[in-house]
Amino acid sequence: MKIKIAVFSLILIFLFPISSFSQSKGMKPWRKEARCWRASELHLSPEQGNRLNLLQQTYLEETQLLRAQLVTKRLEFRELLINPAIKAESIRTKYIEMVETQSKLEEKAIEYIVKIRGLLTHEQLKSWCPEQEFPLFQGMRPGQGPMGPMSPRRTLPPEE
Repeated sequence: MKIKIAVFSLILIFLFPISSFSQSKGMKPWRKEARCWRASELHLSPEQGNRLNLLQQTYLEETQLLRAQLVTKRLEFRELLINPAIKAESIRTKYIEMVETQSKLEEKAIEYIVKIRGLLTHEQLKSWCPEQEFPLFQGMRPGQGPMGPMSPRRTLPPEE
């Protein structure tokens, strides 16, 4: 039963990344204002702009390996799921590895957001949307891949 729940959860995660919910078209921002902004859009001072650029570069460098590991673990997990010879325990182990890597990546993201928050003024914080700070996820809406709209679903080949 636990494996079914885990598999179902993963399917949901792959189909509907968390970031897609906050970035979906037609969805209103979580604030009452008509629009909220990324930090880079908040008329930063030159010093703030330089600090933000440094934070972005550092974050991307620090998370590059974790992001690559997560992609690899997701692909490995998929392979385990579709291989009928693999035991459920191996699938569970790979799932735990994947979740741990995702958790490390999320910790880095929180550190990054807190650092951005620290460089903004009180006025800038009023118009800031922290959820818009991750450009890598903005194109990941349902029906879209990182390179634009997904290709139409292919039909399965006929069984022999």
